Amino acid sequence: MALPERQILLCQSFRSNGVPKGICHKKTDGFAQYIEEEILDRGLDIQITTTGCLKQCEVGPILVVQPDNLWFKGVISEAVIDLILDGIEDGEPARDYLIKA
Repeated sequence: MALPERQILLCQSFRSNGVPKGICHKKTDGFAQYIEEEILDRGLDIQITTTGCLKQCEVGPILVVQPDNLWFKGVISEAVIDLILDGIEDGEPARDYLIKA
């Protein structure tokens, strides 16, 4: 099986004991499934992975695109996810949501 071109890391605030806590877990319910469906619908070569806490709680929820190392903040809706995925497709990141622009 080929490796994906990119990977999206979606913070789910899991702690070392496996218990989800924090803002990212509370505000992103169902986002992983939505992202996966959008990736498939758009024909993108991206894998989605949910993660433990990414230590950016003050600007969360967080989504990271690798290997581009693009860290997006305030991912609180499907509309924001769409903007991020549009940016991936267009080669121009959704700057309003980048942690570092």
